[in-house]
Amino acid sequence: MVIAWRTLVLSATTLYQLIACGLENRQAPPGQLVNLGQRKFHMVVQGERPGDEAPAIVLAHSLGGVEGYLLVDELAQLSQTVFYDRAGYGWSGISPKAATAEEAIADLDAALTAAEIAPPYLLVGDSLGSYHMRLYAHCYPEKVAGLVLTDGLHEAEMLAMPWMIQLLKLLFWAGFIVATVGSALGLVRVLQLLGTFELFKPELRQFSKVQLAPIKRSMARPKHWFTMAREIWRINESGRQLWAAAEEPAQGDSQTDPLGDLPMVSIKSQTFFHRSWWTFVIPLQRIDQMRDRIHSRLAKLSSNCQVVEAPASSHFVWTDEPEVMVEAVRSLLQSLG
Repeated sequence: MVIAWRTLVLSATTLYQLIACGLENRQAPPGQLVNLGQRKFHMVVQGERPGDEAPAIVLAHSLGGVEGYLLVDELAQLSQTVFYDRAGYGWSGISPKAATAEEAIADLDAALTAAEIAPPYLLVGDSLGSYHMRLYAHCYPEKVAGLVLTDGLHEAEMLAMPWMIQLLKLLFWAGFIVATVGSALGLVRVLQLLGTFELFKPELRQFSKVQLAPIKRSMARPKHWFTMAREIWRINESGRQLWAAAEEPAQGDSQTDPLGDLPMVSIKSQTFFHRSWWTFVIPLQRIDQMRDRIHSRLAKLSSNCQVVEAPASSHFVWTDEPEVMVEAVRSLLQSLG
């Protein structure tokens, strides 16, 4: 009897998922779909550059994040703003290639060229997106005017991660695999309807339904969680790619100023996770100690780096204090003239 009820419920949620996805697929994406071989790459371009020489703002989102939808309205008031769904997220197709930083920036540069978004660029990288924007700055330095990292990562610390945090990373990967199955069965979409995401992250309530709609659309689909699993599985490979590009040794202290005097802002959160009813299983103190070491290294990436505190933020500054990010971009644009 119990098995019959479970089968009935899962059949209903799966049917609901199929119908919801079909209806969503009839709606045009908010941005443009750029052809990258046999797949589509989704970009949103909004706003105007205040002058011919002013840089366009290009934002790379975090692991599983599509936070550009939350920030674009504010950033687009400052300059032309570009954000995009990495391969596998949102409206972008899944790439058959490895989900690494090198592949991500190859996609980005090809898409910027195809969409005729001319440099210079002010790059904004959130969390894992900091790997991508830093690697882009190393590979295409002539196109980059400045860099903003939001609670960025540093490969030296990530590759030397303590075993306890390595275990946590493995648990996250397993969770993403479970969520891949759960979203295919419609369970993630049902949890969205019940307001579960806002329960875990109350800061989401400050954003409108219009802003949250494309994010929830992506997170309700299996490819979103599958891509998260692919990216976290390859995160060490991405770190080694960045390390090689910065010409840093495999062991020991990081090279001083690998980005030269590139104008840069590094935003540091107050803590990685706010203490909550669900964080008791997470080694918060160890994670914050590692985060402090990461930020010490990030501050040395450029001789022209300013560290900005986000005093009320967890790692998710883009939901906790998005105004800090907007002000960092504004300040850097003004310094660039």
